[in-house]
Amino acid sequence: MPKARIKLASPEIDKINQVCRDILEIAEKTGVEIKGPIPLPTKRLKLTTRKSPDGEGTATWERYEMRIHKRLIDLGADERTLRLVMRIPIPEGLNIEIEMIG
Repeated sequence: MPKARIKLASPEIDKINQVCRDILEIAEKTGVEIKGPIPLPTKRLKLTTRKSPDGEGTATWERYEMRIHKRLIDLGADERTLRLVMRIPIPEGLNIEIEMIG
């Protein structure tokens, strides 16, 4: 049976967890084999800026960080299951990739 690999990425972990729960429910309903969600390493994007705009005064810095959380799900891909997965509402700011593997 062919498999589908679903990759999820978002700065907000709640959105990823919600979509993962939806996919797990679909897999249970249709009875296909599922592996995951496998947490992948979180990417941290860091930005450090100077607080003072003109360079005068003490050297104080502000640090900002954005975390990109990632999950991977392998799913047995029959047509019915994939159709149901495609109908899941995808929240704003969540990146989803579905690819077919051997």
